[in-house]
Amino acid sequence: MIQIFTLALRDLGRNRRRSFFSALAVGAGLMVLLLLAATIKGEYGSALASGIRLQTGHLQVRAKSYDENKSSLKYEDLIANPDQLAAQVAAIPGVKVATPRLFASGFVAVGNQSAGVRIFGVDPASAASEPYRTSVVSGQYFTADDLEGLLVGQTLADKLNLKAGDQVNLSVNTSNGDVAQQAFTVRGIYSTQTPGFDGGTILLPLAKAQTIAAAEKHASIIFVLLNDSALTDQVAAALQSPAYQVLTYTQLNPLVLQTEQLANGYMVFLYLIVLGIAATVIVNTLIMAVFERTREIGILAAIGMRSRSILGLFLAESSLLAVGGIILGLVLGGLLLAYFVSHGFYIGDVGLSTGILLGSTIYPQPTLTDTINLTIAAFVVTLLAGVYPALLASRMEPVTALRGGGE
Repeated sequence: MIQIFTLALRDLGRNRRRSFFSALAVGAGLMVLLLLAATIKGEYGSALASGIRLQTGHLQVRAKSYDENKSSLKYEDLIANPDQLAAQVAAIPGVKVATPRLFASGFVAVGNQSAGVRIFGVDPASAASEPYRTSVVSGQYFTADDLEGLLVGQTLADKLNLKAGDQVNLSVNTSNGDVAQQAFTVRGIYSTQTPGFDGGTILLPLAKAQTIAAAEKHASIIFVLLNDSALTDQVAAALQSPAYQVLTYTQLNPLVLQTEQLANGYMVFLYLIVLGIAATVIVNTLIMAVFERTREIGILAAIGMRSRSILGLFLAESSLLAVGGIILGLVLGGLLLAYFVSHGFYIGDVGLSTGILLGSTIYPQPTLTDTINLTIAAFVVTLLAGVYPALLASRMEPVTALRGGGE
């Protein structure tokens, strides 16, 4: 075996440039696959994390009849005495924070410009509101007793040319079917770096949202964050009640999970295409080597080398090219990932049209599992690419081969 690999290494060294670029093709393919896998993981992992952090939580407790698609504000669709229920939920082991939230729909107008918006009534002091509090980029955060202030997302503010301190008119659908209208001051502009959220969400203190929507002492949901997402099912089971419905983040973010599964399915075909291109280079390299060394193969066969040994020789060359390519791919892929993990890919406001809370910048998330799986796949495909040239060489008749392949 050692002798076979020694011969294989010597044969590859005869044309070092060709061998290097063949290994580089495998390495470039592996590098691209590592970046693609990490980007997909980062894209949908970030979208799910943003969804949990900004609007769904790990869990939501709702009235049985509540329909989020309608932003229903009928009293029978809301939670009465939400502070009391939130306190009960917060006492369950594993719960980090539980807070009431009220959702409504409406539109905001300034001058001759207007836009449809979602109104989030939130408790300004709650730990669950930390992402909003820390994302204020101009102006200031509001307080629980603020009756005339609101927060506007950066994307929406840019669209309406708003800045902190400006006056806007906010119209809100109410629980009795009317539309309430009031002038508000833009206390601050926030940016969560998630255009899909920042472009259509107005934040109000919970008490003010309840007042303007005529939903006093009621909330749409109890927003729940956990210490560990692995506890989701356990806490959800503890919260089950005939009076309420309890939804987990997987039920609340179905589009993200379904799109990720679909993307992973398509990525398998893309992986095969990229590896197939690299395999074609290996096949071409080894076939050229077979025809260049026809007489040598004839001599080896004539002095007693068996067909299986000749087969093993070319498979050894293929495996050495695979190992060299994989090393190059891991080095190049590691350097590329190190850069993009730090700087990310800027994609802008794609999330506005997809309905998924994608950030404006995607940061790849490489994993050891993906690295190992793709490395194994690259090695196997490269090794398989050497099977045909190896069979071609092993089946040559010694006399014909000594004549250079001619009759």
